[in-house]
Amino acid sequence: MEKSKFAVIGTGFWAYYQLKGWQELGNAVPIAFYNKTISKAKALAEKFEVSNVYDDIDLLLDTHAHELDFVDIITNVETHYLFTEKAAARSLDVICQKPMGPDFSTCQKMLDLSQKAGIKFLIHENFRWQAPLRKLKEILLSGVIGKPFRARVSFVSAFPVFKNQPFLAELEQFILTDVGSHIFDVCRFLFGECQSLYCLTARINPGIKGEDVATVLMNMKNGMSCIAEMSYASILEKEAFPETLVTVEGGRGSVVLGHDFVIKTTNQEGTTEELGAPVTYDWADPAYSVVHASIVDCNRNLLAHLRGEAEAETIGVDNFETIKLIYSAYNSAREGQVVFL
Repeated sequence: MEKSKFAVIGTGFWAYYQLKGWQELGNAVPIAFYNKTISKAKALAEKFEVSNVYDDIDLLLDTHAHELDFVDIITNVETHYLFTEKAAARSLDVICQKPMGPDFSTCQKMLDLSQKAGIKFLIHENFRWQAPLRKLKEILLSGVIGKPFRARVSFVSAFPVFKNQPFLAELEQFILTDVGSHIFDVCRFLFGECQSLYCLTARINPGIKGEDVATVLMNMKNGMSCIAEMSYASILEKEAFPETLVTVEGGRGSVVLGHDFVIKTTNQEGTTEELGAPVTYDWADPAYSVVHASIVDCNRNLLAHLRGEAEAETIGVDNFETIKLIYSAYNSAREGQVVFL
C-alpha cells in the first residue's frame, strides 16, 4: 500500500519521538520540515534523511501541498490555531498535539475552522494509548469487578518539570491545561462523560505563575464519582512520574493500577496480579518508556482514520469534550462552585 506523506510543523524536543513513532508504522513518511529556527529543522531533518527544510510555513505548504496527505503540528500551543488555519486553507488534514489550543474560544474556532474546510482534524492525545491503561480498560469491560461506582486517577509527582521546560513556569494556567488535558481524557476513556465537577487548585511553587496542583471531583453520567488528582509539588515515598495511577471500585471488586505498571484485581475469590508494561523501543527514553511507546499506537490509530481504514478515538470533536472539562475546572476553581456540563 502506498505510504502517506506528511509535513512536520515544529522540530523541537517532542518531534524526534513523534517521528520515531511514525517510523515504527512503516506506512507514513515525512517529506518536509518546518521550524522558525531553521537550524533546528535542519538538524532533525538530517537524522531522518529529509531534504525539504523551511522556516517559512507558507512556502512549505505552497510547495508541497499537492503531494501531502496531512500535516503533523508539534509546536507550542499558542501556534496551533495558526498552523491549523494554514493547513485548512490548502485542504490538508491535520494532526495536532495536545492541548488543542491555548484557551476555550480558540479551541472552538479550530473545530469550526476544520469543519468548515471539510478537513480531518485529529488531536495527538497519547495517554489513553499507554499499555497499562489499555489493559485496565480491558479489565473493566470484562465485568470482573462489577459496575464501577468510584475511581481515583492520579498523576502526582515532584518531577522538576520547570527545569526541563522553563516556559511552563510562565503560564498563567498550567497544570489543568498541561496535565489535565491528558488526565481528563483518561477519565473519559475509562468511565465515559462527566455531567458535573468541582475543582480546587493551588500554586505551591512560588517561582511559577500558574497552578501546579489540582483536585477535581467529577460526577460521571453513568452515576459513578471520579477524583482526578494532578500535582508537580508532591514529594512522596515513591516517585511515580511519568506513570498514571488508577484505583477503581466496583460492586463486585476493585482494580488498582499501581507503580511499575502492576495491576491488581480483587474480588471475593482473592487478588490476581498482572503486568501492563509497555513495548520497549530502542529509541525511547527508558524514563519515559510508557509515554513514548504510546506514541506508536496513537499514531497508528490516527493514520488509520486519515486513510479511511478506521475511526480515530481522538478526533477534534471528541477531544473538545476534554477541553470543556479543562475550562469548566478553571471556572469551578475560580467561582468555588460546582459546574454542570
